[in-house]
Amino acid sequence: MAESSPSCLAAAAQRLGLTGTVDAVCVVDRLFTDDVGAVGVSGIDKRPVAGPVRVRSLGLHGDVQADRKHHGGVEKAVYAYAADDAHWWSQQLQREIPPGTFGENLRLSGIDLDGAYPGERWRIGEHVVLEATVPRIPCATFGRWLGEPGWVRRFMEAGRPGTYFRVITAGTVQAGDAVEVISTAETAAENIRELALARGSAQARPEG
Repeated sequence: MAESSPSCLAAAAQRLGLTGTVDAVCVVDRLFTDDVGAVGVSGIDKRPVAGPVRVRSLGLHGDVQADRKHHGGVEKAVYAYAADDAHWWSQQLQREIPPGTFGENLRLSGIDLDGAYPGERWRIGEHVVLEATVPRIPCATFGRWLGEPGWVRRFMEAGRPGTYFRVITAGTVQAGDAVEVISTAETAAENIRELALARGSAQARPEG
């Protein structure tokens, strides 16, 4: 990552206090069989659930990380996607993109999700604190799940990746919870959106 500049640090600092809302909390409904993939199954089929859901270091209670190397572990414990970006994709694809369609755990509205800088911390609800880590880099499993031609390249080039978070403080989350940026990144060179665009479609992993 490039060295932080004063302008990047200023942009990161301006995000302090940004707020939004949890529209939906999603966990695995059933494992998606993906025989072509390296693992053979995927936890990408997520659906909204009602009521509070416990969040721990490896993600949401009731969720499944079939491939922790690429789509899980402590650095990618929670995946969030913006409602505005889902709406944009709905228009582009001429189909509904309900919460969980992209395998996200949280569908958020009212906040610039991918404008987050790695290291930025968010409070969700009363207790949960998450820290932004990396953008979602799509894999072929994602494309097979959606059934959209050229999906991996298209998703990469759109600059709407969604953001992975690690869990700093455990607790519960539910639809309707408030979201707030409570701490900015100590160093800031590129935000999540910029990191995803810098990767380019040629660097997307062929399998997931």
